[in-house]
Amino acid sequence: MNIGEASAASGVSAKMIRHYEAIGLIEAMRRPNGYRSYGPQDVAVLRFIRHARDLAFPLEDIRRLLALWRDRSRASADVKQMALDHVAALESKAASLQAVADSLRHLAQHCQGDDRPDCPILAELEGVRE
Repeated sequence: MNIGEASAASGVSAKMIRHYEAIGLIEAMRRPNGYRSYGPQDVAVLRFIRHARDLAFPLEDIRRLLALWRDRSRASADVKQMALDHVAALESKAASLQAVADSLRHLAQHCQGDDRPDCPILAELEGVRE
């Protein structure tokens, strides 16, 4: 199948398929005319990548997960540890984002939101405390 068909079958855009090929996550066969050709296994890899991206795994982790997926003698403990490490990273990022949201909410609560020019939100962004 061509890249458009592989895209439709996998849910990955043609642009991202080309990107994944460029960084070595997938390797498309080339036809004599130079066009890419994809088979069912390539579509399975693309779906795997898409699902991993949906779970916010970084590309280097996806590379490792693909290697584990292809290795039938893998230990599931390795995959589990990667997943738990990723959960910890996500939770840390969520906590950081919550702190930012709390800070911005506090600033918004202290902004009068009227016709006056003074604004604690802008003052904070400028680095000045009102």
